[in-house]
Order: sequence, then structure tokens, then C-alpha cells
Amino acid sequence: MKPAAFAYAKAHSIEHAVELLGKHDGEARLLAGGQSLIASLNMRLASPPMLVDINDIAGLDRIDMTDGHVLIGAMARHADVERSSIIAKHAPLISRAMPHIAHAAIRNRGTIGGSLAYADPAAELPACMVALGAKLEIAGLQGRRVVAAEDFFKGMFETALGPNDMLVAVHVPAATAQTRVGFEELARRHGDYAIVGLAAAAQVAGAKLSDVRLVYFSVGDAPVRARGAESAIAAGDIDGAAAALSKDLLPTADLESSAEVKLHLAGVLLRRVVRQLQEARA
Repeated sequence: MKPAAFAYAKAHSIEHAVELLGKHDGEARLLAGGQSLIASLNMRLASPPMLVDINDIAGLDRIDMTDGHVLIGAMARHADVERSSIIAKHAPLISRAMPHIAHAAIRNRGTIGGSLAYADPAAELPACMVALGAKLEIAGLQGRRVVAAEDFFKGMFETALGPNDMLVAVHVPAATAQTRVGFEELARRHGDYAIVGLAAAAQVAGAKLSDVRLVYFSVGDAPVRARGAESAIAAGDIDGAAAALSKDLLPTADLESSAEVKLHLAGVLLRRVVRQLQEARA
């Protein structure tokens, strides 16, 4: 199929992009990597009156360190993040997740901001951002604001972005010598959406883990923190953490598996990821 007719404009700055969005009563769409948008246009699941191309906005693909945080611009391509030495050193959880995202051709075009703004509940990056306590910088008609990742993802394909808002960057607290991270997902084939996935981060002191954050994806409408399991892990009770998942998670059946299978797999991933959290950081 071919998309319905639409107008096209190329934004020259963040402010220009927001202005263009505002002129179309929130109906315009931003064009970044286009890996989800173009497909939805072609299937006519979306028919915006205008696409605002943000690919030429200078500096929007920046990956850098600033004030103890890793700054990832919204237009940073997945492939660039995957290859970044800054990400590998200071945000290792994201490095672990990147190879699981789709396929190389998609990672070459897809963007960090596009993935987060799309908010697919089966996607890896939203869960990683919640696990890391990241903050998302948003530009809108009233200026800029910062939203915690845990408050950004509202539901299935739903975020804190307003109709005239644009995601500008992500600010991720830089890992320290005490930081431990873990990532696992189970999919039928590499590159497929996960049946169940888990992104985790913690701090270590001696043999104990603290500030444990276990964030599951593909088990709900948004990333899900397993808070009961987090408390059990911090107390050193792995069996108790696995048992707590029956209350922490309420997965629903889909075309891939039943709710019972998803819950069982969540427990399998929990034990794998906890072993990763207990490993000494390289």
C-alpha cells in the first residue's frame, strides 16, 4: 500500500520543529529514523497532514558526558549508540541491550528518541531507561522540561509527550565502580520482539546488592518494575524474588505465549540476571 497524501517540512532547529508541530493542532508527526512511522503510513494506520523531518537538526545526535550523566541525543542512531565507547563505559546496560534491537539494517536508521517516543511495550530501551533512572528532556511550545523515565511511559504506545512536544535527549546517570547491570530477553528468533525481557541495575557494597531495579518488558502495557522481587533480591532471597513475581507481574496471553508461560519465563530471566548483577564489573 501507499500512504495517504501529506505535506512535508524540514526543521532547521528544535524550536522550528516545535513551531511546525504547533501549526497543525498536534496532528503533524516527526520524522526521525522512520522505522515505525513509515510502515504505519504505508498501511494507513496513520495519516498525518504533515511530516516534520528533524534529521538535519545539528547536535541532535550527540552522545557525550555532562555533569555525571551520559547525554544521548534523540537522533542518535541505534548503531552509533551500539558502537559508542562512552555508552560502553558509562552506560553498560544500554550496550548489552543494543544487539537485541531488531536487525542491523534497522539499527542503522532507527533512533533512540524514536524508540522511546513510540513506547512499544515489547521494546528494550524503555525498560533500560527505567532501570537506569534516566531522565528525558522534552521541548514544547512552553519551553523545555525534564521527565523521569518511570513517569514518561504511560501505557501502550502512550507517553508524557504532548501533541506539540518533541523528545530532545536522554540523560542517564553514569555508572560507577559500584554499579552492576544485567540484561536478558527470550525471543523466538534473534531480532524478533521479546516474549519476555528483563533490564536490571543495582549498586553493590561488599557482597550485598542495593537500589535494585528490575524492569520487565513485553509483560504489560509499559515497562514494569518488579518491586517485590527487588526487595527480595536486596535481602539476598533469590527464591523469594522469583516467588514475588506472581504478584509483581500480570502478563496477558498473546500470539507468542500464554500468561503462565510468560510468568515462568520471567522467573528464568530473573535468576540469569541476578547472576549478572552479582558479577564483578569488568
